[in-house]
Amino acid sequence: MQGLVKFITGTKSAWATLLLGLIFAALALGPLKATETSTNPGVGLPASADSVRVNEALKTLPGADSTSAVVVYQSKTAMTDAQQAWVAGKFNPVTKSFEGGASDKFLTFTNLKVMGKAFVPPASFSKDKTTAVIAIPLAKSDETKVIQDRIAAIRAAATAGVPTGLSAYTTGPDAFQSDLASVFNGANGLLLAATGSVVILLLLITYRSPSLWIVPLLVVGTADQMASSLAPRVAGWFGIVPDASVTGILSVLVFGAGTNYALLIIARYREELLTNQDRHVAMFNAVRGAGPAIIASGSTVTLALLTLSFATLEGNRALGIACATGIVIAMISALAVLPAALVVFGRGLFWPFAPKFGGADKSRTGFWSKLATGVSKRPSLVSVIGALVLVVLALGATGIKIGLAANDSFMKTPEAVVGSQALSKAFPAGQTSPTIVIANKDKAANVVDVINGTQGVASVSIAESSSKISQINVVLKDGSQSDAAYATIRELRTKVATVSGADAIVGGQDAQALEVKDAYSHDQLLVIPLILALVFLVLLLLLRSFVAPVLLLATVVASFFASMGAGWLLFVQVFGFPALDLSVFLYSFLFLVALGVDYNIFLVTRAKEEAEKLGLRAGMIRAVSATGGVITSAGILLAAVFLVLGVLPLVALAQIGAIVCIGVLLDTLLVRTVIVPALAFLTGKNFFWPAKIAE
Repeated sequence: MQGLVKFITGTKSAWATLLLGLIFAALALGPLKATETSTNPGVGLPASADSVRVNEALKTLPGADSTSAVVVYQSKTAMTDAQQAWVAGKFNPVTKSFEGGASDKFLTFTNLKVMGKAFVPPASFSKDKTTAVIAIPLAKSDETKVIQDRIAAIRAAATAGVPTGLSAYTTGPDAFQSDLASVFNGANGLLLAATGSVVILLLLITYRSPSLWIVPLLVVGTADQMASSLAPRVAGWFGIVPDASVTGILSVLVFGAGTNYALLIIARYREELLTNQDRHVAMFNAVRGAGPAIIASGSTVTLALLTLSFATLEGNRALGIACATGIVIAMISALAVLPAALVVFGRGLFWPFAPKFGGADKSRTGFWSKLATGVSKRPSLVSVIGALVLVVLALGATGIKIGLAANDSFMKTPEAVVGSQALSKAFPAGQTSPTIVIANKDKAANVVDVINGTQGVASVSIAESSSKISQINVVLKDGSQSDAAYATIRELRTKVATVSGADAIVGGQDAQALEVKDAYSHDQLLVIPLILALVFLVLLLLLRSFVAPVLLLATVVASFFASMGAGWLLFVQVFGFPALDLSVFLYSFLFLVALGVDYNIFLVTRAKEEAEKLGLRAGMIRAVSATGGVITSAGILLAAVFLVLGVLPLVALAQIGAIVCIGVLLDTLLVRTVIVPALAFLTGKNFFWPAKIAE
C-alpha cells in the first residue's frame, strides 16, 4: 500500500497518476458510457405481485394494446346550455350518437373505430353539471417522446376554442407519465449548477483562496460525470434502469461525499506541510494518515448502499447499485487523483494563506481545542444536555404520517394532477382509477356477486373477456390511495379468494400503490438491520474496539430520529405537507447512518492515533482540535448539497434532502463536536477497550 501511495505522490509519478485518471475519465465518458433509454422504468414490483400479474393478464384481453387520455372540462358553477352543447355536441337520432361536440377534436388520436370510422366516446357529465370528462382511447406506447408529443397535441386541441368560463385539463395514465418526464427536463442541469455553486461558495469560504478550490472541484466534478455515465451501465448488468430521481440523488451523493473526502485530504496535507519541507513527503504522510479513515468511510457508505440490492422494489435496488458505484468512484478520485493533482502544484496553491515549513499549527490553541478542553471538564453534564436535545427533537416524530398520494407527489402541481383532482371532486372517488379484478370467465359472475357485497365498493361491472378470463372493473367509494381504499383492496382480495375455481386476483392503480407501500415496509425491516450490522462491523474492524463502535452507532441512530422529528415539524408547520413519501424513512436512515458515521470515523480514528501517543484525554482533545474545522466545513457542505435536492420537482426528494440536511448538521455540530468527545471522556481508557490506552 505504501508503494502505491508513493507512486501517487511521487515527483514524476504524480503526473502519471493524473494521466491515468484522465484516461479512465475519457473511457467512462466515452466508450463505457451507458446508452440512454427512451422508456421510463416501471414501478419495480416483483413479477409475483398481484398488480403485476393483473397487468400481464390484461395483455391477453381485447384492447390490451390501448391506453387512454382523459380530458376534463370544468366550470366553477353548473355549465350553461351553450357550454354543455359545445362539450357534448348534438344528438343525431339516425346514428344514435352525439356529433359536433368536443369529442370530435380528438378523432385523429383515437385508435377506436366504430363502423370503420374513428370514434371517441361522447362526454360524460357530473351530477352537478360542473364537470365533463372525455376518455380518448389511444394506442399504447412505451416511448417517452411519443407519449409526450401526443399528450402535448391533445392538450393543444383540448384548449382550442374553449368557451369562456370553462377550463380544460388533460389527465390519465399517459398524461401523468408525460408530466413526470417533463418536470425532470433540465432538472439535472439545474441540480448540477446548484450543487456546483454551493460547493464553490463553501470551498471559497473554507480555504479563502482564489485558486485552491478549483482543484477539488474539477476532481469531484469529473467523478460526478463518470458516475453518471457508469452507474446506469452497472445497474444494467442486473437488468435495472435507474430513473431520473436516482440519478439526481447520485449526483448529490458523489458531490457531497467526494468533497468531504477532498476536505479531509487537503486539511491533513496542510497540516503536514508545516512539518515537512518536501511537499511530496507531506502528501505521502497526508494520504497515509487520512486514507484509512476515507477508505473506512467510503466502504461503510458503499456497503450500506449495497444492502438495498436485497430490497423487493427495483427502484430501491437501482438506487443502491447506482449510488454505491458513485461512492467508489468518488473515493478513488479523492485518494488517487486529488493528491496527485494537488502535489504537482507548490505551496502557492494555498495563496494567500500558504502553510510555511516550521510554521505554527494554530489548531492546537484555537476554538476547537478550547471547546474540547471544556467538554473534558464536564463530560456528564454535556452528555445529558446533548441527549436531551436529541430526545426533544425526536419527540417531533410522533404522529408522522407515511404515504403520499400521487397527486401530492409534485413540488409544482402538473396539469395531470389538476385534472385528476377535478375529476375526484365531481365523480365517485374511485371512478377515475377503477380497481381491476381478473377471474376465470366461467366464475366471473360469482366474483361479481362477492364484490357487490363488499363494503367500500361503489359499483362493479364485467368489462372485457377472452375465452378464458374476464376483466372486472370495481369502482371504490373512497379516494385513490387513501387508507380506506387500501382497506377495501385488502377486503376484496380476501373475499375473491373464497370463490372456488375463480383464481381471482386484484390489481389496478390502488392495488399497485398498496403493494408498493407494503414492499417499502418489507424493505425497511430487511435493510435497516443490515445497515446497522454492516456499519457496526466496519467500525469494529477499523477501531478494533467494542465500546466505541456501540457508542458511535447509538449516537448516529439517535441523531437520525431527532432529524426525523425536526423534519416532520418543518414539513407540517412550514410547508404543509400532508405526509412523508414512502421512500423517505428508508433513504433518510440509509444516508444519515452511513454518512453520519463518517464524521465519527474521521474524529475517532484520529483520536485513537493521538491517544496511543498522548493518552485518551489529551488524544481526544488533540483530535477535536485537528479535525474540528475540516469536519465542520465538510458537514455544512454536505448538508447544503443535500438541501439542493429541493430544486428537483418531487416532494420525496425535497423531504429526503431536508431531513438529511438536518441530520448531518446535528451529527457535525452536536454529536461529533460534543457528545462523542463527552462519551469518550466519561468512559476513559475503556472507550477503546480492549485496546490498552492510557487515561
